[in-house]
Amino acid sequence: MPVALESQTGPFPKLHHLGLETTFCGIEHKISTPVAPIHQYLGIKYATIPARFRQSRLCTSYPTITDASQHGPICPQLRNSKSIEETLFGIAQEDIPVQNLKQDEFECLNLNITCPAGLTPRSRIPVMLWIHGGGDKGSGSQWFYDGGAIVSKSIALKKPLMLVTCNFRIGLLGFATSPIIRDDNKAAGEEGTGNYGLRDQRTAMEWLHHHISDFGGDPNNITLFGAGSGAADIVCHLLSKANETKPLFHRAIVQSAVFEPTLPDVSNAGWHLSRVMSALQVSTIEKFRSVEVGKLLGLGSTLRAVDDGFFFREGWHSYMTHENAQTKHPQREYHHRETSRPLGVGGHYAASLHPPVVSPRVKSRSRSKSAMRALKSPLKPAFKSDFILPPNLQPLIIGDCSADALLWSAPISLWTPAGVARRLKAICQSLSKTNGILRTYDISTNSADEEIMERVLELVNDARIAWPTHCLAENAKQERGGKNVWRYVFDQEGPSRGLPHHAADLMYLFDNVPLPASALAASTDCETFYDGPFDVSDDEDETCAPIPRGRTSSDISILTTTSSEDEWLTAAVDEYSYARVRDAMQERWIAFAHAEVPWRDDKVFVFGPEGETGERSMQIFEGRRRKSMWKEALEPVGSQLVQKFGVELSRGPALGADRIRH
Repeated sequence: MPVALESQTGPFPKLHHLGLETTFCGIEHKISTPVAPIHQYLGIKYATIPARFRQSRLCTSYPTITDASQHGPICPQLRNSKSIEETLFGIAQEDIPVQNLKQDEFECLNLNITCPAGLTPRSRIPVMLWIHGGGDKGSGSQWFYDGGAIVSKSIALKKPLMLVTCNFRIGLLGFATSPIIRDDNKAAGEEGTGNYGLRDQRTAMEWLHHHISDFGGDPNNITLFGAGSGAADIVCHLLSKANETKPLFHRAIVQSAVFEPTLPDVSNAGWHLSRVMSALQVSTIEKFRSVEVGKLLGLGSTLRAVDDGFFFREGWHSYMTHENAQTKHPQREYHHRETSRPLGVGGHYAASLHPPVVSPRVKSRSRSKSAMRALKSPLKPAFKSDFILPPNLQPLIIGDCSADALLWSAPISLWTPAGVARRLKAICQSLSKTNGILRTYDISTNSADEEIMERVLELVNDARIAWPTHCLAENAKQERGGKNVWRYVFDQEGPSRGLPHHAADLMYLFDNVPLPASALAASTDCETFYDGPFDVSDDEDETCAPIPRGRTSSDISILTTTSSEDEWLTAAVDEYSYARVRDAMQERWIAFAHAEVPWRDDKVFVFGPEGETGERSMQIFEGRRRKSMWKEALEPVGSQLVQKFGVELSRGPALGADRIRH
């Protein structure tokens, strides 16, 4: 049951929900101002879990007064001093806010709503639902996903929206299955098995569909967005049977999705789970359910979605391949539209906000407001199309960071040149294809140990994220008649690490991570610091060395001519470039949620390096990503094997194998 409010001092926002017959008591956001008040309703339970390895059920019963002033429990997981994201952000421990989030297997399905104050059921402003990443760790309640900055920016732009984050089951609790569990689920009257985390997310969408209107949100205008494994989850929803028959969201943003090479069926998933059950000395589902949850943590680090024969639509596999999309997704005869009404929008927007919540522009961290205004690209009008797309072919923004593979830099650093070559040969089972990969990515048994990490990072980045993202975008665009898919590349340096690493875009988008002192003090001059053996940028400053063979302009490290030992140096991020990229990203994500064209869909939008933003010709994509290398080395191997060796290389060599000793 949801928690009733016990006691609280001082005023707090109250929202009486007629449909649920409860009053939610929330909090005023810390960045709220008199002209731009922001409210939050935290820890709202959206579903119940009847038992371990069972599908969640929509929550419909609440006490008369419900406490929504603090985050609810999250899915049980191993506790670390830092999350994956915080480690990638490169921030000091003392700069990380202290969060004591409770963990509860059966009370973890809750969501957090951040919205402008003064909304009514008639307001019907757009809703953005964030699907967090992190694999078998993380939650939607982590401090760096707080929606205050985005909602504040939406108010300043006079395009108010509400942002929702949700918690769901992860790891073994969220994705385990086997024939035994399938039979148990079927006996309980459930269709399908496994994918409990995905089904939790779907249930959260159902809750929003039924109940967000009383908060002032529009259930007919919901945008999903997510990164990493969360972005991959969104792809699963796009390709689900439920999305074909009853779509519950209206557009999607996929950021650096971490794809798995293949999804196991129930039998293959059961083989993995049988090893877990054997280690726990349990043989029945009843005994498995009785195992203390703490003993299960960390056992499902590689578990994700399963192809159970029910969740995914027919032919979903084709979206992960590179073959000519024309043969799989023939362009359809769409009906011509007679109006230019925004696609996928069934309600009106903020005209009925009461009272109006309009504020001056949120103060930028840039050096010059007038300079920032001059640099903005104008946003485009609402979606206009010559044909009406089916509601299950949602408009899509999709892209990646140019150094996403830094997510796996620790295990990748252990590979030796000989070890990489042997692993590729074992997977590809073709000497010519293996040699093509090794040659294209400049990997050989003669490569120096200090160089191999850079080469493998590039290969893993392309195999696990960059190339699959491109294949998905091309297939989605083909199915949508060549329209309504927008590509971006994020090459902007992370403020702390000076590299466009995985999750660097989240630092700019959510604007919650404190900037390092180096960024606050940096000038616009080319100042650099050492951060490891990574690639070079397309910086045209005459003091910088040319780009080595095989490297691309998406790589952002710069090598100065004054380096005595060829040290790789990275450019610092100053407040000006940070604000420019932050504003460009937030404005376009907000515009998209408002059913506006974020940029021309025949262009690619670039974020960085060094504060660069704007629409660019698709030809620049060739220089920003290793597209010619994909064609030369990866396409002949095929998507399945490419992603397979990408996963294996990202996990590092096995214990006892030939590896670099640090």
